[in-house]
Amino acid sequence: MNRRAQMRAALECRLEGGPVPIWEIEFHSWDQASGRHVVLGEEFAALSPGEQDRALNVNAEILASVAEEMQFAALTVPGHRWEIAPGKAAYYWLPPEARIKQIRLLRKAAGSRLMIVAVTGGVMAMPSAARYVDFCYKLFDAPEEIEARARSVLDDGLADAAIVCDLGVDVAVTASDIADNRGPFFNPEQLDRLIFPCLREWAEGIRRFGMFAVLHTDGNVQPCLEGIATSGIHAMQAVDPTAGMSMRRTLDQVRGRICLCGNVDCALLLTGTPETVYRGTADLLAECADTGFVLGTSNAVAAETPVENYRAMVRAWRDAAGRKRPTGR
Repeated sequence: MNRRAQMRAALECRLEGGPVPIWEIEFHSWDQASGRHVVLGEEFAALSPGEQDRALNVNAEILASVAEEMQFAALTVPGHRWEIAPGKAAYYWLPPEARIKQIRLLRKAAGSRLMIVAVTGGVMAMPSAARYVDFCYKLFDAPEEIEARARSVLDDGLADAAIVCDLGVDVAVTASDIADNRGPFFNPEQLDRLIFPCLREWAEGIRRFGMFAVLHTDGNVQPCLEGIATSGIHAMQAVDPTAGMSMRRTLDQVRGRICLCGNVDCALLLTGTPETVYRGTADLLAECADTGFVLGTSNAVAAETPVENYRAMVRAWRDAAGRKRPTGR
């Protein structure tokens, strides 16, 4: 079975034998892994039109070649601009028209080997630090305004999903943190009014487009896991170990209903050694050997992550795959 088929089987909660697929919601270590430079964000926006076209072609070459080395079963295209601090945008974005061109180039470069993933949005997340106080007041003083905001996020996400679907994208992601390390940000009544209805509608819309629907959320979502598992999404990404989320325990709770993607600790990848990363990944794979999931990190792979650590994670996956016999198709 090829890697694309492995990813499809995992997202459909089918145990097909063979190794679990590998996928990262965002992988920022392209330059380290390839020895070349991926041009995104403000650097890309400053280029001339001709330079931008050349950069998109080089980007596609680099992303596809590194995905092949790392044995990814799916590849996430650079997405929308979003702020990591007031006035400061995250690195992994492209202007809208360039994003469309990049999707087309990656779809061609990936061929039948990889699924293509796009972050579309669709479900409102907990607020950023800059908007935290105002948002919290309005949750109680003007809940109808927050509800209108949630519906707007849903509409925008489905509109973007329609665009990327026509470009050949296989998987849509809503990156929507609804929890922190202590638990859900929203109380049960707010989840039932603001989050779960939109998550259900978004998942239904993504399925209608013929794509897979994946929710990304950080934090401890154990108290609201049942609402996530019954929402109609195909998968949840992160399973945050920093927040105490166990891949095995969570798999046991949602078995057969949604696929889980994660949860090698990003902090371990950043600060550990190849040996400790290898052991941590091997332990995770051994613990979950009898059930299906998608191997990856507990969030995005930061550019500062030593690439030798990530390669150690992949080496542990290869070694585990070599010890496991396929059980059928």
